[in-house]
Amino acid sequence: MIRPKIPVNPLPTGLVIPLDQPTTNATVEPHTGTAPACGCDHTPAPAAQPSRVQIPAVRLTPAGLVAVVAGGAGLVLVVGAVLVSMLLAVAITGVSVAVCAVVLRSLLNQNHR
Repeated sequence: MIRPKIPVNPLPTGLVIPLDQPTTNATVEPHTGTAPACGCDHTPAPAAQPSRVQIPAVRLTPAGLVAVVAGGAGLVLVVGAVLVSMLLAVAITGVSVAVCAVVLRSLLNQNHR
């Protein structure tokens, strides 16, 4: 119970091999009876869809292509402007802190003389 059970798959086939094989020798007997019919009107089950659904390709007109390119370029410019303004704000803050430090240092050095 405490030891881990490590599955052994020689090849990655995608099949799951159970760790514990059933040890009982009981056989499963097939069902021979018929299910009782109900009085309901059931609709038939929908047909199984294929596992791979094809998505139609997107087709752009020349005007649509120009709009997509213009939108992408505009997005790049806006993001660039935001990033540059943030960098400029950090630079201005750093310079102002440095100037304040120099002014405070000069004021404190004058008091010692």
